[in-house]
Amino acid sequence: MERIHRRAMRLPRRYDTTIDRAGLALGAGSALAGGIVLGLLLLGGQRDPLGLMAGWLIGSVFSGIAITAVGGPIWLVLHIAGLRRAWHAAGVGALTAMMIFVGAQTYGFGLFDMPAIDSRTWLFRWLSALASSAILAALAAGIAAAMWRIAYRRQRDG
Repeated sequence: MERIHRRAMRLPRRYDTTIDRAGLALGAGSALAGGIVLGLLLLGGQRDPLGLMAGWLIGSVFSGIAITAVGGPIWLVLHIAGLRRAWHAAGVGALTAMMIFVGAQTYGFGLFDMPAIDSRTWLFRWLSALASSAILAALAAGIAAAMWRIAYRRQRDG
């Protein structure tokens, strides 16, 4: 009986952040996402150091804008709702990246004008979009979890 009482009295872990840690997390997330752009440039054959640095910088800036514009409002809702764990952040990162990249590769999920293609080609377009976006979604989940680790600390009781 004592064991049940102790478990019932244990409070759930609460996490909180400050504006400075949130800013540091955004900077780190932007830099990590820029690293993905850098990796893609390297895979594409780019070897010029200045071009690689410019690609990383541009990728970081635009990633920071995207993280703030897309992920920020979603995360704000979850934060206010008390859903502040690392897996919540990773889920937001993965889901938003998946939606953005699948939508971009499928003509807005088929809502916008697209070239005339047969149904088999359309199926392969969707399969390719889902597979390639899943890779990027996994990377985005990792970046979001790293951002969460930088931004959040366990709330002190008392």
